[in-house]
Amino acid sequence: MIIAFALVLTLLLLGIGSHVSIALGLVTALLVLSIDGVPATVIAQTAFKSVNSYPLMAIPMFVLAGNLMMKGHIAELMIDLVGAIVRAVRGGLALTVLITSVFFAAVSGSSVGSAAAIGASTVEGLRREKYPARFSAAIVAVGGTLGLMIPPSLGFILIGSIVGLPVDKLFMAGILPGLMEAGLLIIGVTFMVRRHGYGMKAQRPDWSGFAHRLPKASAALAMPVLVIGSIYAGFLTPTEVSAFAAAYAAVLCLLVYRSVNLTGFWLVARESVLQTTMIFAVVMGGSLVGFVLARMGVSAQMVAFIRDMDMSPWMFLIVVNVLLLILGMFLDGIALIVLTAPLLFPMAIALGIDPIHFAVIMVANVEIATLTPPIGLNLFVMSGIARIPVHEIARGVLPFFAIRLTGLMLISYIPEISLALVR
Repeated sequence: MIIAFALVLTLLLLGIGSHVSIALGLVTALLVLSIDGVPATVIAQTAFKSVNSYPLMAIPMFVLAGNLMMKGHIAELMIDLVGAIVRAVRGGLALTVLITSVFFAAVSGSSVGSAAAIGASTVEGLRREKYPARFSAAIVAVGGTLGLMIPPSLGFILIGSIVGLPVDKLFMAGILPGLMEAGLLIIGVTFMVRRHGYGMKAQRPDWSGFAHRLPKASAALAMPVLVIGSIYAGFLTPTEVSAFAAAYAAVLCLLVYRSVNLTGFWLVARESVLQTTMIFAVVMGGSLVGFVLARMGVSAQMVAFIRDMDMSPWMFLIVVNVLLLILGMFLDGIALIVLTAPLLFPMAIALGIDPIHFAVIMVANVEIATLTPPIGLNLFVMSGIARIPVHEIARGVLPFFAIRLTGLMLISYIPEISLALVR
């Protein structure tokens, strides 16, 4: 009864416009105070402990690195490089957007950041080539979601910190699923542009243009290789590599390409601090939720319930995927992870599901959540960039849901896709 009342109160606070961290903090603080024998100081101690985490220290640096790459117009450089070859096929610019999304996913760790950077550089070009406005915005929004799966992923950092999984292994687990999702999207876009006759086609690949642009782009292209390679080889931890990524991005934008001046760097750093503060605030609120659930025995009761039902792992994954898809309509990705991870991971482990595989499943659901109205953040980002209503972009994204759900099912029921590079 108390949990039901807390849920209603949380939804009421969210409905009147409260930030999710405020709603979670207030409601769970009240729940903590209602538990006999628990001092009020536990609220502050639990909140502080949740962000006093070495793995979480990677978040501000990766946020800074991604914002610098976005503000430094690196997306335009990549689009020109890739487009020199890819635009020789029908719908080449749309495919260029998706391929560039893979690159940005490997440097930003953020779905919204990837969509914003690529959208600002490609929306007008897509319009000039006669792509429908909502299709143009949709492919950028969908491509941006890869930033949540391909490392360095902020989602994996959060999950690793919350449930105690090694972030480096989570990063490795996200590589093949992310590339598979990108491949499915490329196949889907190729089919759509040929069926509807979207876009233009260059007469032949511009190899000379590619060779001319490659030296300038090589420093940017090296960044994801250095970031992922140093983690895979064991040279740096994810937290250490986040600092390296931020420093490398700063050198690129300030000294190599000179696309950001010192004033711009200060503004980017300030914006990154604000974004990190928002993320940590949600984590603190979510940590109180996890504490309350554990203290009131809810987590243990749910695990016992699953065991009593004799639910098989594949049935459990269907239930989880449906639950996360529904919750993703109303929660942003950070809140979705923070709220559900403490509850779902014990149940998954009790059924023998590999926790690293389950983390990839959760991130795949968060990717879809960024595209589902009414809260889908990528829809709102692209609405602002493309200057078209959110509902129009949602209609453009609709054909891609079959592709994303196919990817989700493959990730859910073929664990080797996630675990091949981890074992």
